[in-house]
Amino acid sequence: MKIDILCSSSVHPVNAMLEKWKSNHLDHEVRIIRKKEELAVGDLLFLISCSEILREDSLKHYVKSLVIHASDLPQGRGWSPHIWAVIEGQCEIVVTLLEAAEFVDSGDIWKKIHCDVPKTALFEEINDIVFDAERQLMDFAVENFHNIKPIKQIDIEGGGYYPKRTPQDSQIDPNKTLADQFDLIRVCDNQRFPAYFEYRGSKYKIVLEKI
Repeated sequence: MKIDILCSSSVHPVNAMLEKWKSNHLDHEVRIIRKKEELAVGDLLFLISCSEILREDSLKHYVKSLVIHASDLPQGRGWSPHIWAVIEGQCEIVVTLLEAAEFVDSGDIWKKIHCDVPKTALFEEINDIVFDAERQLMDFAVENFHNIKPIKQIDIEGGGYYPKRTPQDSQIDPNKTLADQFDLIRVCDNQRFPAYFEYRGSKYKIVLEKI
C-alpha cells in the first residue's frame, strides 16, 4: 500500500511515534509529509496533528483519508481536545479514528480507543498514552482497510468546538494556588509552550517534573 502521513510540524512530539511506525511498516510505501502541496496519489492518507484543512480536491487522490482525533466524537471537535479535557478535570480520553470530511471532525467513525489518564500524569506521560492509542488505530486502519464498515456520526446539541491553543493559554495566575492550576500546568509543553506567569514586571517559566 502507498501510505502518506501528513503531520504539519516537524517538532511536534508525535513525530517520534510516526517515524517508528514507518520503520515497522517497511512492507508498505510510507511517507511522512508536512504540507498539503506534498500530497500525491495513494491508498491511505493519515492526517495526524495536521493544522491544515484539506478539501475534497486534495483528498480525492487517496482511496481513504483518515483523521485521528483525541475526543469522543461528536463531542469535543476542534483543536487539542485531550489537552482541554485534562484541564477540565477528565480522567479518560477517547481517541477516535474517522474519515476526513469537508466539515471538520464530522466524518464517519472507524474505531475508538478509551484511555485512562492518571491525575498525576504529566505532559510527556499523557502524550505516551495518546500516541500509543494513535499507533493502534493506524495499525487497525491498515489491517481493516478493505473490510471496514464505518459508523456515521450523530450530531448532538452542545458538542461544541475547542479553540486552537495559543501560548497565552499556558499562563498561570500567581495569585491562585498550585493545586487550583495543577491540571493546566501538567499539560503544558515544556519545550514549545511552557507554563509561565508574570509577576513584579517580569515573566517566569514554570517547568514541572516528577522527582
